[in-house]
Amino acid sequence: MTAAVAAPVAPVPSAAPAAIQVRGLQKSFAGTPVLRGVDLDIERGSVFALLGSNGAGKTTMIRILSTLLRPDAGTATIDGFDFGTQGARVRESISLTGQFAAVDEVLTGRENLVLVARLRHLADPGARADELLARFALVDAAARRVATYSGGMRRRLDIAMSLVGTPPVIFLDEPTTGLDPEARLEVWRTVQELAGHGTTVLLTTQYLDEAEHLADRIAILHEGRILVTGTLTELRALLPPAKVEYVEKQPSLEDVFLALVGGEGEPSGAGAPSTVGPRAGVPSAGAPGADATTPGTARGPRDR
Repeated sequence: MTAAVAAPVAPVPSAAPAAIQVRGLQKSFAGTPVLRGVDLDIERGSVFALLGSNGAGKTTMIRILSTLLRPDAGTATIDGFDFGTQGARVRESISLTGQFAAVDEVLTGRENLVLVARLRHLADPGARADELLARFALVDAAARRVATYSGGMRRRLDIAMSLVGTPPVIFLDEPTTGLDPEARLEVWRTVQELAGHGTTVLLTTQYLDEAEHLADRIAILHEGRILVTGTLTELRALLPPAKVEYVEKQPSLEDVFLALVGGEGEPSGAGAPSTVGPRAGVPSAGAPGADATTPGTARGPRDR
């Protein structure tokens, strides 16, 4: 049954100027509209998640705000600079991390950071590289070639390279695409650390749990339009109140995976032998008391 949805949540006015302000952004390709009048306000030092399915216009939006693509109409300011008339100042204020890690596999982790620091004409590239290696827990791997890094380590290095010039605004375009569960958790911790240091993060993602876990505010982009913007609590309020039902909770596949490999947030019982069978006290599928319709009920969303 389709639930009735309330009116979209309007942006909340703030006394402080927004780090990113977008008005009426439009873009078409070969006559096909991709962005159809997008408005956004993103507060300084916050994590803002832009949700949307493939083709919704998320990457196009990021490319426009990064001055890599010219819009057909609309205005935007980044850190107080107009992206149409002050493009150079906008580029000095931002950093972009794309869907795939842009690192040189031939170089070591430290050499990658030093290279970017030199390109930014920093006075002491080595010191800045060492600072970021420590911040992103890559000191032990600093002298190793990046070709030997795991997916999570590459992504952390990629984000560290984006922060060499200490930009106040960073764009993360689907940063966990293709990563395994442990690497995703590493990136999540990195994003939380960025916000903790006062960096404004615009995160595009199609993973709903990622937005729930990280974002201060969320916007849903669909067919080039923002359908709704608000906090997780505000978005939940758009649907009817939850109906409480008793369901026997089974461990999710994520619970099992993290318990066996010893990842963060592991459930009790981690470290048990790898031979898996029915847990004590938990009925197996089809046994009395088991919910046959929901054999793997996922963990509930995390409230902010």
